[in-house]
Order: sequence, then C-alpha cells, then structure tokens
Amino acid sequence: MTVLLETSFERTLDAVLGRFAEPEWPGMLVEAWVFEDRAARRAAEAVLRGRGFEAVIRSAYKPLVHAFLEEIDMAGVSAVTIGLPPEGSLRFRVEAYPLPGLLAPVAVEYVEGRTPEHYEVTLVRASGPEHLFVFAPNRRRADHLGRQALSPTGWIRTFPPGCPVPNHNAMEPTEYEAVFDAVIAAVRGHGWPAATPFFETLEIAVGIGGVERKLDWQDECISTREALHEDLYFSLLELFQAIGGKEPGTREFQPGQIVPLIEARSGATTVKVSVLPHVWAAQLVWEPERLENASRPLTAMEIDAAQVRLGGEAFGASSAQGRQVRGRYFAGTGPGLVVSSGQHANETSGPVGALRAMPALLRRGVQVAVIAQENVDGYALHHRLRLANPRHMHHAARFSALGDDLGARAGEGLGERAALVEALRRTGARLHINLHGYPAHEWTRPLTGYLRGGYSPYALPRGFFLILRHHAGLEDQADAFLQALTARLIGDAALAALNAVQIAAYRMHLGAIESPVYNGIICESGVNARQGPPFQLITEYPDETVYGDAFRLAHTTQMNTVLHAAELVRDHGMLAGREMAA
Repeated sequence: MTVLLETSFERTLDAVLGRFAEPEWPGMLVEAWVFEDRAARRAAEAVLRGRGFEAVIRSAYKPLVHAFLEEIDMAGVSAVTIGLPPEGSLRFRVEAYPLPGLLAPVAVEYVEGRTPEHYEVTLVRASGPEHLFVFAPNRRRADHLGRQALSPTGWIRTFPPGCPVPNHNAMEPTEYEAVFDAVIAAVRGHGWPAATPFFETLEIAVGIGGVERKLDWQDECISTREALHEDLYFSLLELFQAIGGKEPGTREFQPGQIVPLIEARSGATTVKVSVLPHVWAAQLVWEPERLENASRPLTAMEIDAAQVRLGGEAFGASSAQGRQVRGRYFAGTGPGLVVSSGQHANETSGPVGALRAMPALLRRGVQVAVIAQENVDGYALHHRLRLANPRHMHHAARFSALGDDLGARAGEGLGERAALVEALRRTGARLHINLHGYPAHEWTRPLTGYLRGGYSPYALPRGFFLILRHHAGLEDQADAFLQALTARLIGDAALAALNAVQIAAYRMHLGAIESPVYNGIICESGVNARQGPPFQLITEYPDETVYGDAFRLAHTTQMNTVLHAAELVRDHGMLAGREMAA
C-alpha cells in the first residue's frame, strides 16, 4: 500500500464557533453558509445565541431550495417567480430543482434576474407581492483541468446591531472544498508509471459532515456526500485521462479502479488517499426474494443462481479481478437475440428485468443469449459502497476494475467484453437489447461547475427512455420500431405517470428535449459507427438507486421492453430489412 495523502481539516462549523467567541456588540448578527445539515446548523446557532449573538447559518449547497424548506413562509402564496442570476442561468435553474414539485400546486416561474449573487424571489399573496433576495454563495475557481468553474462555497457576513450594511462580507473556504483540493493536488503530484493501468485500486476515504436529506417529491434528495463522491470520481478519472494524454470523457482509457469512500463523520474531517491492490470486499446477503417481487438489487450469487436455473449452454469470460462473467445460450428459432445488462454496474434494474424476461422468451422458442451481469467487478464494488450509502448513485461502480467502459473495448484484451462477443457470435443476433439505467435523482458536481461535460443531459431524471443504434440505411425501420415499442410500453399506467412528471420537470429546468417523444417516451436514434448487430436497443431507466415499489416498476419496465421488442421482431417481422451497402 502507498499512502498519497493522510490529513484532517477542521470542521467549518467549529471554526465559526471558535471565531465568534464573544460579540463586538451585544446582539451582533452572524450569517454563515456551510456544507452542513439543518440539525448541525441549528445546534451551532444555539451556541452563538448563548454567547449573545443573533445567528443564522444556512446551507451553501442548493441555497434556494433550503430557503424554501427552512425559512420562507408559503402560507397564502398563490404563485412564485424566481429571478435567476444572469451568469450561468441554466446552472442556477437546475440548482433550484425540484422547487416546482415541492411547492405544488403553487405555480413556479423562472425568469432572468438582475443580480449576480442572489436569487430574486417574488411571492404572490392576496395582500400583494412580497420580494425576497436569497444569497447564493459562489466563487470562481480553476478546476482539476484548469478550466474556470463557478462553484458553491462557504461565506460569512456580520452586521452590527440595527445596521443593514455588513461590516464583514467574505468567502469562507470550507472543509468540503479543502478535501477536494487536497485530493486533486496529491494525485496530480504523484509520480505515476508511464503504462496503464496506473494502479489496481486508488481509494479515497473521507469522513465528513454534510447534508443528507430526503425530499418529499419523487425520489429526490439532497446529499453533499454523494455529490463529493461524484465530483471526486469523475474529476480524478478526467485528471488521469489528461495524464495519459487523452481527452476528457475517453471511455476506453484504463487508469485502474477509482474508489471514493465518503462516509458521515462528526468533528474534524478526515481524508486518506491510498494506492492498494484489488480489494475483495464481503458482499451483501439478504433473504432471497422472488424475482417478480424483488424490492432491491440482486446479489451476484442470486444473479448467477437464477441464470443457472434457466438451463441452456453456458459460456463466459473472466474479469480483471478474477470474477466470472456468465452467460447462457438457447438454440431456439427465428432471428437471433441477445439480452445483456449490468455493463454499468450501478444500474441495477437491468439484471432483474433480463432474468424475469427469459422464461417467457424460452417458452416462445426464441433463439437467445443472456448475460445478466456483464461488469462483475463493478457490481462487487457497488454492493460494497451501498453498505454505507444505500441510496447514492455510486458512479465509481459504473466502469470496470480497469477504469474503462466495457462498451468501448475492442481488439485484443477484451476481458469481460469477450462474453458479449461470444453471445453475438452464437446467436448471429439481429437485435441486441442492452439494459441500462441512470440517476433517479439530481446528479451534481458542485466543485467543478455543478453541471459538467457530456453527462449534463443526465443531470435530472427524464423518465424511462430508449436509444436505438443501427446500421446505415435502417433509419425508417428504427423509427417504426420505436413507435410500435413505445405504444406497447406506455400502457403501464405507473410508467406513464412517472414519465409525464419527470419529463415536465426536466423541460422546466434543463430546457427543450430535442429527441422525439413517442407515446410519452423519449426516443433517441442514430447510426452506430461501431461493429455489431444491425440494431442495438438501449434502455435507460432512472434506477440509481431506488428500492421497493420504485425498483419493482423499474425492473418490470425492463422486462416488458425485452418481451415487447422480441415479439415485434419475431412475430411481426420488424427490423428485418436490408442494410445499406458499406
């Protein structure tokens, strides 16, 4: 083991309390913004009041949402208008999410504001409009790649008694930001080898306070620890891509497995960055559930056992950490079909949906191969991460133990990907159904611009949607297939309701959806430049990370997609035309 960094940082709340031991004037007002939950902030306020101060301590993360949750009186309000800071208004519009859902049935309208540091809020009451300003503490900072980013930060203002003008009004860097900066500096300053992978496991263990708050709308929550996981993981991945001379977002690059372990802690914040061998962690064990009633992600053992029960011919491949990717082939009749899931291992509804669909496919005599869990190393990491934070999205488990996206592998050294190549070879598949998911609640990177890069369209849930990649010349068939498939899927009333709510919220906060919406389901379609079957259908369900009835709807939708798609191809002759000559 090599330790790159081991240190601690004073909790910002403790620093505030130490700084204000006694007021310069009786009744002096202290306003502070920190990355802490309500209970911790209220406790600090009580301490300051006991010392003779007036005190208000607010959240630096999603300050407008917290203002409505904690301070703004909505009694008698019939409408709300929110003026967004003009610089980066799209980012501030997303930062205000999901206020329309939380405040319903009160109507919420976003407009462009005039002040760069405040949300301008107008509350419409019977007595007339009420105007408020909600401060949004931000600073412009260079991110891990030297790009300028506007990011939330700590802040302190003090007011003498009865004076509306602060005698102190300045940014206050927090432990939350200090952790991120220290980790990036330690990794950047280390002497990494020339060849990849640079390491087996890079572990970033952080114990920190913060916000962890479930919201009373959809599956939304506010979590600074989840946001720190996401910021550290993707920033380090991009940093290693730069070290390796690659563009940010390069999916085939293999730096190794990056593992942020962000856990709740009171008192000083601790951080340790270590280079380790591959970690074989204990897996979660539960009482087994029937697949159709599964209320949580399956364990790796449950997935393997369910595949074995199907029968068929076994095939597979080995992972970087020595686990087995297992598949099953069934020599039925008709066009070949491959069903796979778990390419991104934190997307957990796909394996259940794939396994639930298989018995019906076999009864119909379909020629099919199934791989219910493609990224077995990532799946093991996801189970480990969920022990501490079961509802977080955990994108560190998205890619393989080598740090790449299995879907980008080609040529030599296929590893886990060899199982899918074999499935396609055995079936001669015309259609590959690739079951995926994405975050079920807001996905942010607060310290690198809040919204960042090619993942911005996934920042907010937009319901269950479909992507169909196809060979050149098959556009018309792809479009007809998507229309027929969505017409069948939207018959599920629960799915229709979910999509209607989430698509409306997405449009309000991120703007127009450019892709067509067929039967209430967003559909993206385009030519696949990579080799593969003529058609690849990718599902995207907001399943990171849901449980209970929400999880049941997720895997039921995945199952229904497989069954309806197979029926359209086998029994209705869809996707059977000729490709354009190369």
